[in-house]
Order: sequence, then structure tokens, then C-alpha cells
Amino acid sequence: MLKAIMFDLDDTLIWDEKSVDNAFKKACGLAAKKSDVDPDLLEQKIRENAQDLFASYDTYAFTEMIGISPFEGLWADFDDDGQSFQRLKAIVPEYRKRAWARSLQEAGVDDAELATELAGTFQGERRKRQFVYEETFDVLNDLKDNYRLLMLTNGSPDLQQTKLAITPELKPYFDHIVISGAFGKGKPDPSIFEYALELLSVEKDEALMVGDNPYSDILGASRAGIPSVWINHHKAEVKDVRQTYEISRLKELLNVLERID
Repeated sequence: MLKAIMFDLDDTLIWDEKSVDNAFKKACGLAAKKSDVDPDLLEQKIRENAQDLFASYDTYAFTEMIGISPFEGLWADFDDDGQSFQRLKAIVPEYRKRAWARSLQEAGVDDAELATELAGTFQGERRKRQFVYEETFDVLNDLKDNYRLLMLTNGSPDLQQTKLAITPELKPYFDHIVISGAFGKGKPDPSIFEYALELLSVEKDEALMVGDNPYSDILGASRAGIPSVWINHHKAEVKDVRQTYEISRLKELLNVLERID
């Protein structure tokens, strides 16, 4: 009998992809107003350079293990305990400026002052606006009285709590919130899923993992022996990960639960 449901946060409950897209559009639009740069070309360059630069730092293995993305590095403070987080906190101001300066240069504009302004604009816009899927609260309202709910999210505790502070309505639905940076390992490591089961006081066949990322949410659940629901937003094809159920948007979870019950 299903007793508990674990939810990923980013691009499962909140629409992080859209929030990031919006911040890039605002920053690149500002650049176009202040220079003759092509905003679309600049956005392409910053997306590429952010990933390349983020991978060049000695913190990259740690961010991979915890599940922190290059785009999160463009706006997070990483004000967290631990040597690795403190190292990351020291790096990101330089990383942001370098990423935007290099991207401007590759798009034909050499302006260090503008790069610094764009770094601040992106950070401010992402903090100011966070999109949430329109069905998120309807689904959670349907589930809250019938299941124990746990949020299982990869990332920096400081950043993930910032996201929850931007959308404070989310936290009260959850009995527990587990953040990989506080636990010490991220999805898909099975240990974080096993820890979540302990918090919920359920067996693995009494829980369900719901998430959008096949290589963290679904693979991790599979390794831990927990049934999973993959929200496949973009109709992707994945051959080496096996989900129990597949849906295209969150509200279809209710249909899956009817089948299970």
C-alpha cells in the first residue's frame, strides 16, 4: 500500500527552467540596450561559457556530487557550512564576471563594466521571479491528507531554502525536506533515498519518487528499489534508465495514483 510520496523540487514543483530562461532574457536584453550586441547570440554564449567555466574549477566534482548546476552558480551565494561550500562561495563572484565577460567578448563586445552589471542583473532577476507549474498546488492539495509527503532535492541548502522562501506556500505541504548539500550526497546515490525512507518510516515499496530528471530522480529511486514516476516534459528518450510510470506533466500523477490504489 502506498503511504508516502517523495517529490523533486526543480522542474517538478517549481518551473526552474522557465525562471532561468526569464533571467537570461532580461540580462541579455539589457546588454542589447547598452551595446550593439545581439541578445540571442549573447544568450547562446553565456549558456555555453557558464557550463565550460563552472567545470574548470576545482569545486566541480563536489558540485556534481551534490547536484549543483552551472546556472545556479550564476545566482547562488552558497552561504553554507563546510569547506567545499566555502570554497564555492569564494569562487562564484569571479565565475559570474568571467562568464559574462567572455560571452560578451565572443558576441563582439569588450566591456568588463557591462559584464559585471549583467552578472548582477541575472542574479537579481532570478531571485525576483520564480515560476511554479500551474497545477502544483492543486496536486499537493489532493495528496496532503492521504500521503506523507517529502521533498528530496539536490543542491546547496542555502540556495534551495532561498527558492522555498521565494515560494513560501510550498513548505507547509511537506513532512520533511531533504537537501543533498546538507545530507552530504545527492541523487542518484541510493543512500539519500534510504535516508528519506527512514524519515518517512516506510518501506521502499510503500513510497513513490516523482521527478523530472531521469539520471538523478529516476535512476536513484531505481537503485534504492523505490517505484518512480518520471515527468518527461520534453518527450525525451532514455534507454538506460527504467521508470515505473511516465507522465508528461505533474497533474497526470493523480491518474497514476488511481491506478496504484
